[in-house]
Amino acid sequence: MSFFDAHKFSGESIEHFAHIINCMHTGIWEYNTGTKKTTWSAGFYTMLGYAPGEIECSYHNFFENILYYGDRKTFLRSTDAAAKESLVPAHIRLLIKSDGYQWFQSTSQRLDTAEGTVIYGVLDNINEYKIAQFKAQQNDELNAETGRMAKLGSWEIDAATKSLHLSTDIYEIFELTGEKQLSVAEAISYFEPAYRQIITDAVDNALRFSKPYDLELQLRTAKNNVIWVRSKGIAVIDDLGRCKTVRGIFQDIDRIKKRGLNMQSSINRLDDQNKRLQNFAYIVSHNLRSHAGNLKFMVSLYEDAGQSNDREEIFAHIKTISDSLNLTIGHLDEIVKIQTEVTRERKVVNLPAIYENVTAALQANITATGAQIITDFEACSEIPYIPAYMESIMQNLLTNAIKYKHPDRNPIIDCKTVKDNEGIYLIVSDNGVGIDLERYGEDVFGLYKTFHLNKDAKGIGLFITRNQVEALGGNIRVESEVNVGTKFTVKLV
Repeated sequence: MSFFDAHKFSGESIEHFAHIINCMHTGIWEYNTGTKKTTWSAGFYTMLGYAPGEIECSYHNFFENILYYGDRKTFLRSTDAAAKESLVPAHIRLLIKSDGYQWFQSTSQRLDTAEGTVIYGVLDNINEYKIAQFKAQQNDELNAETGRMAKLGSWEIDAATKSLHLSTDIYEIFELTGEKQLSVAEAISYFEPAYRQIITDAVDNALRFSKPYDLELQLRTAKNNVIWVRSKGIAVIDDLGRCKTVRGIFQDIDRIKKRGLNMQSSINRLDDQNKRLQNFAYIVSHNLRSHAGNLKFMVSLYEDAGQSNDREEIFAHIKTISDSLNLTIGHLDEIVKIQTEVTRERKVVNLPAIYENVTAALQANITATGAQIITDFEACSEIPYIPAYMESIMQNLLTNAIKYKHPDRNPIIDCKTVKDNEGIYLIVSDNGVGIDLERYGEDVFGLYKTFHLNKDAKGIGLFITRNQVEALGGNIRVESEVNVGTKFTVKLV
């Protein structure tokens, strides 16, 4: 054999190759488009589960009975496209003898010979590969659907280039269209200012020191919606222990987080109410026992008194105790009403109208003290509320602002509404004597708690106001400085 014939094999060698191919579970087929002659190798029969010659070897039998009808176009396209010296693969399903249809890869080539155009092909069983591929695809689709349902996406940062890759689900969480490529800094800019440094430090520590993190943060989306998200990251390291990439998940947890915050707020509010009710029960019980004891003592003195003058004096004390007892019972009734009236239907309350009613009732006090009241209800002039509660809240706050005026100046009272993303607020501030919150802060809203020498102070108004506000799901807080003034902020909704 010459050097130029080194690439050619003898007929005996070709027979050996055919034997090897048959042993490798690979089939060979040949089809002459002119004569319609069809040839299948022994391996071709074996792959279909038959012995050579057990079934008819013809193009018609293959096309009509073995090839799955849904794959006929695929097979024809591959054979038509097969040109000289190019191989065209096609994935098709063939009916085997005992196990139904299985996946095969048919790779064909078209050659022009003296006997006409001949198409040669090699058949490989790829059923296990295709099944694995379909399962992987199903898993990917399931994971993608799970991610969409859970509002969960994945991300990755390359430690060397600092490039950021975000999954489609994360773009949806950011409410970004077109999957614009974001840098790490651009992605962090979407977080609310209070959380930017937190996420920046977490990412930096993951890249530099391979520290994992799991954070709950607030994000402002491209459509200006503020939501709670969870960002979790973990470093992927090389053989030397250095960070190659940081990968993680990103999840929209807004509904869950807000539900949890609301639940915790409700728990805290219930716990606080329980403590106040326990304190209220103790105080009322103590006062009732005190009144009962004093009454019993005075009645005993009255019965033992012989002189009419003594009896008159003792009876006057009995009347005083009776009035005090009646007042205590009235307070108890007023507080109990808060819990019974909270189920009443809320109505749209006009705040300027409520204010006019309250100031009309307080006009004598306003005139006597020279009080100046500045109002601004432009932010919110109407709100769904229990009208009696709103009037009581405003009256208590304005009454206190007048009652506890500074002796050296006339009261200047500011009454306004404020609205933000968190809720609607009624704010009443004054320039009165103020409260020493370091000393009395925990008792400001307590029952029968007073902090000034004002003879009209009862210690019941703010207790009732707080209960009314919290019964409707709001809260009240106080800011104050002695000899400067006091500010009450009521979150209405």
